[in-house]
Amino acid sequence: MGMGDCLERFCEEETGRSDRENDLEDGELNQRVVRVLLRDGGAVERVDLSRCELRFLPEAFGKIQGLLVLDVSHNQLEIKKTRKRVPAGVVTMKTSVGWLLSATVVIPDSLAGLQKLEELNVSSNLLKSLPDSIGLLINLKILNVSGNRLNALPASIARCSSLVELDASFNNLTCLPPNIGYGLLNLKKLSIHLNKIRTLPPSVFEMWSLQYLDAHLNMLCTLPPEIGKLANLEVLNLSSNFNDLTELPETIGDLPNLRELDISNNQIGALPDTFGWIENLSRLNLDQNPLVIPPKEIVSNGVEAVVEFMLKRWVNIIEAEEKRSMVEANKQGETGWLALGTSVLNYFASGVSPSVTGSPGLRKGEVSMDP
Repeated sequence: MGMGDCLERFCEEETGRSDRENDLEDGELNQRVVRVLLRDGGAVERVDLSRCELRFLPEAFGKIQGLLVLDVSHNQLEIKKTRKRVPAGVVTMKTSVGWLLSATVVIPDSLAGLQKLEELNVSSNLLKSLPDSIGLLINLKILNVSGNRLNALPASIARCSSLVELDASFNNLTCLPPNIGYGLLNLKKLSIHLNKIRTLPPSVFEMWSLQYLDAHLNMLCTLPPEIGKLANLEVLNLSSNFNDLTELPETIGDLPNLRELDISNNQIGALPDTFGWIENLSRLNLDQNPLVIPPKEIVSNGVEAVVEFMLKRWVNIIEAEEKRSMVEANKQGETGWLALGTSVLNYFASGVSPSVTGSPGLRKGEVSMDP
């Protein structure tokens, strides 16, 4: 019988247990799991115990030294049964590549022992915080902490310099660490939707590798002009920010690779004049905004029509500005000559010659001439 069959059989046995059996001591449950896991001589790299109605996380997982991936998601690991924290043996497996604990409650500081960890999924739990030691996971590439009760992310997360994907959606975040972007220069995908974030720190826009930013269903009231630094950004979702987002910065036009933009369900009345510069835009959602610029008839014709309209509008603005500058320059020139003529007349009217002779008191009509 293969490892997959063993685990499947174990799950069936656990699902059919009586209420009395659910009260088994941790030690007995641990032994039952270990017998399954060690049946192939301990040569287990990936363990999937999801949807097995497990009530406890056995300490014996620490004995599986070759474990690469552990998934115990969608179980019944209760808060009152897991207050003693994740077993210490689990966080000392140096060979781990992925650690998927989607139903645990506490993440210990000893998590830092997984120096080779590349993927960590602790989604869909009741976590209220993450340990500062998470910043020691310098080889971590994918981090999923979505679907928890996090009020903040630790500042140390900025030290996870290998991160490529970060999903912190569906939490209670009100802000991001001020320094988060300075260390995550390799991050390509950032998902922070379904939170309560009001502003994005400027450091976010130092993530020059960022290609995907999803911040919909937050409380964003403004988007910093630094957004224009994200030259590699391809997808931007700012929809449904509780009617707080009223405008986009002019620097939105500095995103040459932007392909998808969703700003629906906001209070945006006009697109920035530089919007026509986004030449690679292929998907655009402007629904449920009090838009005046561009008008509805243009929006109804699709993204190409919107970009074309805004580009023509930009050209017209530039031409009008050039004409205004020329008229202003001409007025200044005419005003200069008029001022000089008025000055001359004033001299004559006062009985003083405009000639500089050093002779005071010349009467009207007299000319001073040097001998």
